[in-house]
Amino acid sequence: MAKTAPKSTRATQTLDTAGIRYSLHAYAYDPDARHIGLQAAEALGVAPGRVLKTLMAAVDGRPVCLLVASDREVSMKRVAAAFSGKTAAMLKPAEAERLTGYHVGGISPLGQKRLFPAAIDSGSLGDPGAEIHINGGGRGLQIRLTESDLVAVLTAKVVPLAASAGP
Repeated sequence: MAKTAPKSTRATQTLDTAGIRYSLHAYAYDPDARHIGLQAAEALGVAPGRVLKTLMAAVDGRPVCLLVASDREVSMKRVAAAFSGKTAAMLKPAEAERLTGYHVGGISPLGQKRLFPAAIDSGSLGDPGAEIHINGGGRGLQIRLTESDLVAVLTAKVVPLAASAGP
């Protein structure tokens, strides 16, 4: 059962300010889902590789924002290398919520309390004009936009982050 999408979130306000076209897509969020990104893809009828999950990590103690396809896992070694660090670790959920101002399951890479360095897994992207989904700033809310617009609005690095090369 789909729910009604809100008209505006901090994430959509960021896109509006930047003049980027997007669409909002609401779905029935399952808080008990083992993999939230995969559940979002299934609920929206979108291939898992087209839904990017937002992860918050720390590289040498500095917070960073990561985006990777919902059917992929990140390599902490690659995350550290992407930000010229020695060590990387995922942030604890409470810390990610405090830093971003979003709840886990609803963390968007856009409109966070502070602007953190961002990286997108190169293996999760394909055609710059292709559309992808990212979290819209709330549980059960996805934003669809082009890959190139996402990279531009985040000023993100596009580097290998996934644990394996994938299919």
